[in-house]
Amino acid sequence: MNKNIRTALAASAALALTLSVTACGRDSTSGTSSDNQQVTIALSTLNNPFFVDLRDGALAEAEVQGITLNVLDAQDDAATQANQIQTAVTAKTAALIINPVDSDAATAAVKPALDGNLPIVAVDRGVTGVDVDSFIASDNVAGGAQAADALAKAIGEKGKVIWLQGTAGTSASRDRGSGFETQIATYSGITVVAKQTADFDRTEGLDVTTNLMQANPDVVGIFAENDEMALGAVQALGSKAGTTVFVVGFDGSDDGLKAVQSGTMVATVAQQPKELGKAAVDAIAKLLKGETVDATQSMPVVTVTSDNISDYIS
Repeated sequence: MNKNIRTALAASAALALTLSVTACGRDSTSGTSSDNQQVTIALSTLNNPFFVDLRDGALAEAEVQGITLNVLDAQDDAATQANQIQTAVTAKTAALIINPVDSDAATAAVKPALDGNLPIVAVDRGVTGVDVDSFIASDNVAGGAQAADALAKAIGEKGKVIWLQGTAGTSASRDRGSGFETQIATYSGITVVAKQTADFDRTEGLDVTTNLMQANPDVVGIFAENDEMALGAVQALGSKAGTTVFVVGFDGSDDGLKAVQSGTMVATVAQQPKELGKAAVDAIAKLLKGETVDATQSMPVVTVTSDNISDYIS
């Protein structure tokens, strides 16, 4: 796995896009795209290693495809993302890749692109009620179920557990939660005593876990819908992490894998963010050439534990 790249785009990204993006629309007669297509990728945040990797995978594929990819960072604000997309469409971007801050709020955010008949691909998180050209994501429902199995195994299929939820309104949180909830219910000896959002954020994961553990001191397991929240939980637990309280995360981030290796996390459900970014750009490239793409593309996930950690971390 690559090391985390912690970076943020300059505050002038949206303005730079407005000044630099030019129209490079599809040739309606030949069905092929012109050279040096300008495409916008609107990301929910770059303050998370997962989305940094997704961006890097997208940029690498854009270079292969001869596409100029303009990266936007909404900094986890749905209104900012809507404004950024409007600016990009006004500046004549040829296509849009969106990783929504909020799947519900993205319905209105993508309207300018829909009105302009632009190709739209959603990645990692869907857009509620909108038929985008393709939705590319990990199999989050299956991953949530795998997380439930890993947690159940770690705690001997009995005891009280806490569930840290992601950002409300995101398809990733809904799907991971759905898979986890359905599967954990099959273990009669396990009770979910508390669930609360920590917005996919490490600091919030720490704060929420601290509060929930004070209210439920006999908890023996925690499922977090991403590794950042799981790592916050590990920090809140201190010496209890991996000894008396077992934490399962989701993403397979570098820090998450290191925590599995050290034993403070019992498992993480690993995604392939760079492959998600690559697939999104590949789909856009095909659409710009007038080709068809699958309406949905699902990337497999794998549960990483101490048994197979050597396959994912050096």
